[in-house]
Amino acid sequence: MQLSAAQLAGHLKQALRPLYTVHGDEPLLAQEAADAIRATAREQGYTERSSYTASGAHFDWSAVLAAGGSLSLFADKQIVEIRVPSGKPGKDGSAALQQIAEAARGNDSTLTLVLLPKLDKATRTGAWFSALENHGVSLQVDPVERGALPQWIAQRLATQSQRVKAGEEGQRTLQFFADRVEGNLLAAHQEIQKLALLYPAGELSWEQVEGAVNNVARYDVFKLSEAVLAGHLQRVARMLDGLRAEGEAEVLVHYALAEDIRALKRVKDAMAAGRPLPMALRENRIWGARERAFERVLPRIDDRALARMLRAAHIVDGIVKGLKQPDWPASGWQALQRLAFMLCRSCAA
Repeated sequence: MQLSAAQLAGHLKQALRPLYTVHGDEPLLAQEAADAIRATAREQGYTERSSYTASGAHFDWSAVLAAGGSLSLFADKQIVEIRVPSGKPGKDGSAALQQIAEAARGNDSTLTLVLLPKLDKATRTGAWFSALENHGVSLQVDPVERGALPQWIAQRLATQSQRVKAGEEGQRTLQFFADRVEGNLLAAHQEIQKLALLYPAGELSWEQVEGAVNNVARYDVFKLSEAVLAGHLQRVARMLDGLRAEGEAEVLVHYALAEDIRALKRVKDAMAAGRPLPMALRENRIWGARERAFERVLPRIDDRALARMLRAAHIVDGIVKGLKQPDWPASGWQALQRLAFMLCRSCAA
């Protein structure tokens, strides 16, 4: 059984299952999901808790298997937590998790909670994960995307009886808040809690939020690619500044930008050769959010623009490696900004 994070609270009010698997790469949401499951379990008499971290090839899974069948003299219900930080339990772990999943059916004395990082498609279709999903409840926790972040912040403020002003000023306040915490959801949560400590319940002004919320945003080159393909020029400028301040390697940023340009060119060429767009995207291993961005952008970019950007990417490749180029900035970061803006403007056209 699969659940989204938004469905968990309603599910726990109806019934508590003996097996839960929480997986994803957003620590705050994973922690909150696990806390909600534990709290519900404690309310229903699961008073004992043991935890195991399966790290390394020599982890002893027999102790985990034994824990499910042993209760202390002082408790008749227990929670057994299993953390697999790598997401790769190995051969012995795979067999043990399948056994644990099968034993969970109808077990009203042990609640098993399995905590995993983000898993790739091959792992999610593997025997051990399928067993966990089929015999229990699996919950995937994903990061809150930038477009959904203002609404997420507003919802979190509402839980502490606070809100921004209605209308345009309130939207501007939420956008500002999102800009300051993007890519760092745990810090965003802390900044929201800080507002509850600083100000009473009720309406928050722009000045109050602007003065209280620290700039704790964290960026990565993959999100930069997303912003460039979306044509968000101001966000791209802010992300480049953030990546530079965080010490990101110029060559890595260049690779992300150049790969987007090359991929656009490959798909465009495939379409010119008669390939349907969906087939061209699949052949170039472009899917998910990137696929949707390409579908929107490709009709807007002509071959001449792509040729210019390919030449520019080649020039910037030399600049970030220390070569000088006529009519281009000597600074690698300035050259990267120029390249990013070229692509961004083409995607926004």
